Parts: sequence; C-alpha cells; structure tokens
Amino acid sequence: MALLPVLCYPDPRLHKVAKPVAQVDARIKQIVADMADTMYEAPGVGLAATQVDIHERIVVIDVSEDQNELMVFINPEIIWASAETKSWREGCLSVPEFYDEVERPAEIRVKAIDTNGKDFEIAADGLLAVCLQHEMDHLQGKVFVEYLSILKRTRITQKMKKRAKELESQR
Repeated sequence: MALLPVLCYPDPRLHKVAKPVAQVDARIKQIVADMADTMYEAPGVGLAATQVDIHERIVVIDVSEDQNELMVFINPEIIWASAETKSWREGCLSVPEFYDEVERPAEIRVKAIDTNGKDFEIAADGLLAVCLQHEMDHLQGKVFVEYLSILKRTRITQKMKKRAKELESQR
C-alpha cells in the first residue's frame, strides 16, 4: 500500500490537462491501487490522478456507504448529460475543509475503460454523477472552486496559501 501525496490548491500542477492512458498495464494497475489507498485513507469518495501529480486520465471513486465498492474509470468521457441540473455541496481532497454549492447536470452517461482494459458505459445520477463530473474536471485541469464567485475563490486561495506557509514553517 502506497499513499500518494495529494496536491493542494492553488498548486499549478492541478491545472495540467491529463493525457489519455495508452494501455492498461501493471504500471497503471499499480497507480489505481495506490490512488484507491490514498482516497480511502484521506478519507474521500473520489480521486483523480491529477490530484496526486500523475497526469494521466485515471479516476477512482467509491460512493458506497461502507466504502467497499471501488469504481475505476480510465480515459473517462461524458457521452451524455441531462439538461436538468442540480446543485450539490462539494468538497475536495485538494481543497481541504472548504465546501460550497456547485451546479452540474443531474444525470450523465460516461464511457471509460476498466482495469482489465475493457470498455464500459455507466449511467449516473445523484452523488455518483456529481463525483464523476468533479473528478473528470480535475483531469481537465479544473478545480471545483473555479465554479465559485471570484470573491469566494480569492478568499479560499488566500487561506490555502496561508495554510501552506504555516505547514512549511512547521517542517
């Protein structure tokens, strides 16, 4: 079990666009395992590879109550989104302790590759739809705070920078 360091906003590496995974091999499977361990340890319900400074299109999610239903999405792509939207209170492992409302499509359909290299599609609504969209934003270099007003985003950025300085001075 390897826990990976999670990048914290406003780290510029969070804005890198992830590249598609060319082949699901032992290296990718190890990244998935390490990402899952990191997500569960945090604890979180989703983690994108971008958040752990791996710029490949990989997402792990577990929205189950017992956190025992790991879902892996390699090269995920939204192929349909409902016109109906829903607002959810979101948080992020890269922006710890900050939560805010984000409006997103209420339902989506995603196609991806699993850890066996097989294509699959999934329809999602509720927390799973929110989580998938949130994590896929990371793969595009976008953090949820970018949906917020400039004022809120600036305040969060300042607080995160201050926290980073405090942590650095403790080392």
